[in-house]
Amino acid sequence: MTKAASTKARLLDTAARLFRENGYAAVSLRGIAAAEKMQGGSLYYHFKSKEEIIADVLNIGIEIVHKAVVEALAALPASASHETRIRTAMKAHLRALLEHSDYTSANVRIFGQAPKSVQKANLKVRRAYEDCWSDILQAAQKDGAIAQNTDLATLRLMLIGAMNATLEWFDPKRGSADQLADHFANNLLNGVLNKSGQNKPGKTRT
Repeated sequence: MTKAASTKARLLDTAARLFRENGYAAVSLRGIAAAEKMQGGSLYYHFKSKEEIIADVLNIGIEIVHKAVVEALAALPASASHETRIRTAMKAHLRALLEHSDYTSANVRIFGQAPKSVQKANLKVRRAYEDCWSDILQAAQKDGAIAQNTDLATLRLMLIGAMNATLEWFDPKRGSADQLADHFANNLLNGVLNKSGQNKPGKTRT
């Protein structure tokens, strides 16, 4: 890696951390440069604008999660069940999100704060990851592992949204990302209603 490429990567690392910690509006180019003990003007050698930096941070954040999911699935045997594939993808997503990267956290937390032009530019990378989940769920539905009347677009949005929301409340002191993924998968795949009690009248507590 060249010196310029190394410096650019370091600046992105710092920017991702600052965006994750402080949000989009509170972070300036001068602040990023100061955190790297760099003159503000020197940063423009690597990035033309704050929007260019945030665009890179958002793209990298999704690409990290996408790569983790693809690699985890590729490591499974061809005979792996659809349930195993879904559970494995969920674990990979949550590990990447919660354990490894300022980029993944920054992506979730500040996407809605970024300018519309930046959000639009990020859609290609975001949709590529959504397509990965669509493929997983469509294959499961095709083979009967997911009910035919399930709206997969809604399921995909619910699933990714619920996993991303864990950034706001997950406490690593109370369990691992893998344990959390198991809880999510159990609720999603096995349901939460006790079928033997579905037809019983509800009781109102007083």
